[in-house]
Amino acid sequence: MLVSLNWLKNYVDIGTITPDQLAEKITKSGIEVEGIEYVAETSKSVVVGYVKECEKHPNADKLNLCQVDVGDEVLQIICGAPNISQGQKVAVAKPGAVLPGNFKIKKVKLRGIESNGMICSLQELGIQEKYVPKDIADGIFVFPDNATVGEDVTSLLNLDDAVLELGLTPNRSDCLSYLGVAYEVAAILDKPIQLPKEKVTASDEDAHDFISVNVANQKLNPYYGAFVIKNVQVKPSPLWMRNYLIAAGIRPINNVVDITNYVLLEYGQPLHAFDYDRLQSKEIVVRCAEANETIVTLDDQERKLSHEHLVITNGQEPVAIAGVMGGANTEVNEHTTTILLEAAYFNPSTVRKAVKDTGLRSESSTRFEKGVDPNRVNRAGVRACQLFEQYANGTVLSNAVVFDELDRTEKEVTINTLEINKRLGTMITTEEIGQILTKLRFQYEQIDDEFKVKIPTRRGDITIFEDMLEEVARIYGYDNLPYTLPNGASQAGALTERQQLKRQVKNYMQGAGLMETITYSLTRQDYVTKLISPEINNRNPVPVPLAMPMSEDHKYLRLSLLPELLHTVAYNRARNQTNIAYYELGSIFISTENKLTKQPDEQLRLSGVLSGQWIEHEWQQEKKAVDFFVVKGIIEGIFKFLEIPITFEQTKLTDMHPGRCATVLIDNQAVGFIGQIHPKLEKKLDLNETYVFDINLETVLEVFKNVPNYNQIPKHPSTTRDIAFVLNKTTLAGDVKKVIEETGAPLVKDIQIFDVYLGEHLPEDKKSIAYRLLYQDAERTLTDDEVEESYQSIITAVNEKFNAYVRS
Repeated sequence: MLVSLNWLKNYVDIGTITPDQLAEKITKSGIEVEGIEYVAETSKSVVVGYVKECEKHPNADKLNLCQVDVGDEVLQIICGAPNISQGQKVAVAKPGAVLPGNFKIKKVKLRGIESNGMICSLQELGIQEKYVPKDIADGIFVFPDNATVGEDVTSLLNLDDAVLELGLTPNRSDCLSYLGVAYEVAAILDKPIQLPKEKVTASDEDAHDFISVNVANQKLNPYYGAFVIKNVQVKPSPLWMRNYLIAAGIRPINNVVDITNYVLLEYGQPLHAFDYDRLQSKEIVVRCAEANETIVTLDDQERKLSHEHLVITNGQEPVAIAGVMGGANTEVNEHTTTILLEAAYFNPSTVRKAVKDTGLRSESSTRFEKGVDPNRVNRAGVRACQLFEQYANGTVLSNAVVFDELDRTEKEVTINTLEINKRLGTMITTEEIGQILTKLRFQYEQIDDEFKVKIPTRRGDITIFEDMLEEVARIYGYDNLPYTLPNGASQAGALTERQQLKRQVKNYMQGAGLMETITYSLTRQDYVTKLISPEINNRNPVPVPLAMPMSEDHKYLRLSLLPELLHTVAYNRARNQTNIAYYELGSIFISTENKLTKQPDEQLRLSGVLSGQWIEHEWQQEKKAVDFFVVKGIIEGIFKFLEIPITFEQTKLTDMHPGRCATVLIDNQAVGFIGQIHPKLEKKLDLNETYVFDINLETVLEVFKNVPNYNQIPKHPSTTRDIAFVLNKTTLAGDVKKVIEETGAPLVKDIQIFDVYLGEHLPEDKKSIAYRLLYQDAERTLTDDEVEESYQSIITAVNEKFNAYVRS
């Protein structure tokens, strides 16, 4: 909400307080002022001038030579504006004037003739072009005839105005109007408020002779008022009104449109003006639209309607979507002479539905959606009629046609001094609470320290004690609330075991060089069944669709984190980010029901995607691309860190490389998989060679034992032995490693595979795998004989188990 201070001063005398000071007070009372802007930068020596003569420049076809009276002198000025003419009153920057942007006006010669000053457009005076009326967007501004020649233009054009931008929370819709803001400021400053006086001189003609109102759905439209104004002259609105609308961020159009917009901002009540003659009917029927019924709205777009939309009709066809936008067939134009003015109350939900379906959000629909003050609906209509009478020469017909089933009941909330002080930790007196209620303009009955407060209908956000508690606190001043600590025993907060595990996993992943990513929990149809972990696939999961998805890209709850992660990688690769290592800790949603009867099972997963270079040291000329074993090492590292033993089992999965994929097992139970994305999928997503992992953290949490422990640093030296076995090609290196661990225990502390050889001097069906064994005992130094004995027993065990032999 943009609030012009000059407009606001019509209702509240803010005195000498500066815009910054007022903004601070409003913010401290609970409504954040997000910014302060000024209508224009300060201009100097710009006055109203009268164009006494205007003729073509003798040396230029598109320039005019003007003699302009500026009060104390007549200046010769050359002007190129297309709308300049004799007899106009215009804004003149005299020689020496300074315009916004530090633009200084000097005497110059244009095509050989002297020009003393400049005739200005609104843009040159600092008004943003989007707020300049279209009819003068390409020319100079012309003042009304009653402007005084020689008068400074600053106040005439409201150039000295400051505008506060209020960041309103959804509950404070009362401040979507100047009267609402006036109530707020008056309470903060403890000043009286001056409300407009709605007064109309009605003619003898009765509006009932021209229109009738029939509301078919009273729940959706409990109030509809139809005012008829004849003899309307469509013309520019008065200068002060145009100034205020520009300051509030609305472009002036003509007096009819401007008056409805002005009252909208002033009262917070949307209005709509129909051209009565183009209505071609003497009745207004408010009903729900029929299936596939259409209307061409004011933006000249055809809208298809449904029975969930409320429409205003002439008894035959829709002429407006209730609370959203009028129809082009009844639009007011320069030939309009009779206006049918609508002032209505529409159910917020029906307006919200229409806005969502049509995308036509406006200042009016925003206020209807949040709820307007039922006591201002009729008053706003009368106020607009008053302005039509004054500034459009309209004749207001008596007895507006009204359908009224609107509930105007004021809610009542009881508060008392003791409970307020108990909640706030304050010592506010009963008298001070009464003064606060008076500042807020709330009527109340007081018995001792108890108040029965009647909540005005303009404050629909106040319904319970806690709402009134907030009102008392913010007007009393949040800065005045004492600093207190809670009474009674307190308990320090701590992370749950689940939270600790998640934090440890994140710390490890970031330490390993991966960057955390957060993707949408919703995914598209062609992603939802891809890259699902085998233990999930075994449950035959059914994708869970949203009933009302906002887009096709976010239609299903995900069954895997990987598709959206890959989408993120593709997005970054398209922007020349090729070395990528991402991980995500998030939930998937599993259901086995085709027709959902209960919430899907939510499962925590750890997933990652790696592509490009893993190590790249240019100075050392060292590079290491991401491969299967990098990913395998990361997973081995995290489980070693968590002290959970795992094994890997080669497998084939859909959308994964058939020779570079393995499941991860804990106690022979699959908990995820690692591997390379299938080249076909990589090509489809425009990816380079890409590796992924996906782990079920729910299972990890179950087996994780959060027991603090440590291993003492060995005091005795270690020794290593290397051994290379010649094995069948089908023999798995991990199986051999397992035999070495079992046979060499407890002296063999670590086993590393450091070489695989295939080729010359080996049979075609054989391979050589080299292992490095670390021998150590924490209690003593091992002898050569002990190491040799263990070494030989390992050779014997492997030879017997796998029909292998040691490579010489």
